Amino acid sequence: MHLATCRTGKVFILYDADSVCDANLTPQITPQLFSPRHWREKGRVVGEAPGRGSSLFLDADGAQWVLRPYRRGGLMARLAKQRYLWTGLERTRAFRELRLTAELYAQDLPVPRPVAAAVTRHGPSYEAALITVRIPGALSLADRLIEDRTSDTLLEAVGRTIRRFHDAGLDHVDLNARNLLVDAQEQVWLIDLDRCRLRQAGSWQEANLRRLDRSLEKFGASEAGSRIRRGYADDSTVWRG
Repeated sequence: MHLATCRTGKVFILYDADSVCDANLTPQITPQLFSPRHWREKGRVVGEAPGRGSSLFLDADGAQWVLRPYRRGGLMARLAKQRYLWTGLERTRAFRELRLTAELYAQDLPVPRPVAAAVTRHGPSYEAALITVRIPGALSLADRLIEDRTSDTLLEAVGRTIRRFHDAGLDHVDLNARNLLVDAQEQVWLIDLDRCRLRQAGSWQEANLRRLDRSLEKFGASEAGSRIRRGYADDSTVWRG
């Protein structure tokens, strides 16, 4: 993976040159790649994910991508739904998330391959979007729970996957059943690393698990938490991707 940067006017882009070349796009990297309108006009939107950011699934000339614009939630969304305070390019949420995802990907951890991040500066504020490679045939753990398509084996695999990330030092500040994906081979993936960071071991690990417990309760699956923790405590099985 080779990360490079470019700038077009007020738009700054950080991208994986290999992913962009694999997509065989012409032109390869421009601000329009981060525009939902551009993809819709080209007829290349093949699906949409739930959530406040309205992530789009894209057909990028044979490659499958996910375009996720950054959107605020809660009370702050009433003031600035998609604007964030500018404190420097490398401190923007999109650049930080892409670099973190690339670092974890390089360690063979199950995260989507990063493609590119775009930051558009508007004086003291900015807007941003992120593109990653789509995981074929993946459903969120939440969807699997809703469809009653989980098993002890799968839930324990979820726990082992979380343990791998924790051992690598990843504090996932929004660990929930929507941000854990299960692909067609029953492999578990972790997505949405916005505001996440690498840390030394500490109380944050248990805080991550408790946050996931609360998420499971919302889907009527409180009992799944104990099975996930069983897998978390047993790190003898290595994930194979």
